[in-house]
Amino acid sequence: MSTLIAPATANRQVGRSVFAITAALVVNAVLSLGTDQVLHVLDIYPPWGQPMYDASLNLLALTYRIVFGVAAGYFVARLAPRAPMRHAAILGIIAVALSTLGAVAAITQADLGPAWYPIALALVAYPCVWLGAIFQRRLAAR
Repeated sequence: MSTLIAPATANRQVGRSVFAITAALVVNAVLSLGTDQVLHVLDIYPPWGQPMYDASLNLLALTYRIVFGVAAGYFVARLAPRAPMRHAAILGIIAVALSTLGAVAAITQADLGPAWYPIALALVAYPCVWLGAIFQRRLAAR
């Protein structure tokens, strides 16, 4: 009878793992794009579709994206059914892949802004997620 229960438990854990990683990606995207939208509405950022070359505005965007990346790492580790650091590693790899694709698209497109910004996003993606997971593990150990 235990052989019948094990596959169901394994499927449930895989589902929870997929949910944890997907939820962390969605939360990160919603927070990032939501903050972008607020800054566009407040006329801090130029209108959508116009390039943003101001270094201070790009640093602002990089800063809150770093914070949201750390939050995503915390979130995935918190939701992981087991092996939270493995979930963070998977999320970090996905974040690097998506950021790299975004950097390639941004750099090959004409007039989207400075190339350093999307490159920086790709470089910090994994460390931010990992750091967030470390924070979550330390808080959970208390």
